[in-house]
Amino acid sequence: MLDSYMCNLWMTNPQNQRNQHRNRQGLYSCPSTGRKPKMIDVMTIDFSELDRPEILHTLFYPRPDLSPTIYAGNPQDLMIPVQDGHRIGARMHAADKGKPTILFFHGNGEIVSDYDDMGGLYSGLGINFLPVDYRGYGHSTGVPTVTAMMRDCHFALDYARSFLKDAGYAGKLLVMGRSMGSASALELAAHYPDAIAGLIVESGFASMEALYERLGISASIPPDKKNGLSNVSKISGFRKPTLIIHAEHDRIIPFAAGQELYEASGAPDKSLLRVPGADHNDIFYKGQDAYLNAIVDLITRV
Repeated sequence: MLDSYMCNLWMTNPQNQRNQHRNRQGLYSCPSTGRKPKMIDVMTIDFSELDRPEILHTLFYPRPDLSPTIYAGNPQDLMIPVQDGHRIGARMHAADKGKPTILFFHGNGEIVSDYDDMGGLYSGLGINFLPVDYRGYGHSTGVPTVTAMMRDCHFALDYARSFLKDAGYAGKLLVMGRSMGSASALELAAHYPDAIAGLIVESGFASMEALYERLGISASIPPDKKNGLSNVSKISGFRKPTLIIHAEHDRIIPFAAGQELYEASGAPDKSLLRVPGADHNDIFYKGQDAYLNAIVDLITRV
């Protein structure tokens, strides 16, 4: 499973080539805060049975960000401390400190800088956009594992809340996950419903077991771990406004998965956007207007 549509979008924009020659310096490190929101004990999260090379090789496609540009203005590069001395990269696209912010977890073949154009679109709509990488992706250190991914998203939310508060952002915080990133988004929605004003799942999976079968690795997964990420049960407990976006002809994660997540959602205010004629990696190209309008509409309701 390889998510790549934002990489293609980035490469077609001449502005990104010009950006590479800008001499920006510095990374924003962890802000000093007097009081941090309470985070669960992430040591209880253990997917070591899935962290085997033959599985990780199929689930993750890490690549570095080769651009020499480090942004210190807008957008602003951030480095989020996680466990074991590692840091994961993020990039803040600011619109207005009084407007909502989307904390975003991307697909398994993408990196934060692939979303620079998307960040500009969100900023133009008055939405602050904060995509986050996984270990080994972009400017992040370490190597990706399922356990690290599911633990690190907690640090990302904790950091984002502190960073936004320290910087004077007053708008509400939404969480969004695309494809593999839906696991991180739903993990946070399940554990911190009071901290999250709204949830967006794009091209998300409902069952890991079905995903493993499509990837051809089902036989190597222990039976008790085949649906360990529990996306369906997690979304059922989240009751804030929720948006599910899915491509009609998704060949990696079929539309039925999005339908299942929508039906399982416990939110009284929920909506499902089917993007006609689209596949997993051209969903935004095929449905840009409907995609963005649905997100703006959700934000007006949180």
